[in-house]
Amino acid sequence: MDMPGNEVVSACARAAANKEGALTMDSPTADGWHKVCALDAIPQLGARVVKTPDGPVAVFRNADDEVFALLDRCPHKGGPLSQGIVHGRKVTCPLHSWNIGLDDGNAVAPDHGCARRFAVKLDSGIVFIDLENAVVQ
Repeated sequence: MDMPGNEVVSACARAAANKEGALTMDSPTADGWHKVCALDAIPQLGARVVKTPDGPVAVFRNADDEVFALLDRCPHKGGPLSQGIVHGRKVTCPLHSWNIGLDDGNAVAPDHGCARRFAVKLDSGIVFIDLENAVVQ
């Protein structure tokens, strides 16, 4: 039986079959948002990677079920932020332990740098990302 949201589940199933485990996105809606997956497809305190024309984007979920999206590259040495530890509204890079703010992409002092941030929204438990309006601090 088809239920609302099954197309999202199938998108996540396609991601599971992808060699890198990266999610694939649907075409953008009329207002530019790309459907990524169901919120439950992103582990709490974890991330999933979405393949985009700009490179891999890490979509994070914190303990409060807030969702954030950053280019999957630490501003320090390019480490994969998606493999870091999510705590509160930050992620710790797995290479050199830089803390990056999930809500703004900025490195936490005393470090300096910024990861490209993308707008995300939740709608009925579905995660959407806006790739056209990346926010650079």
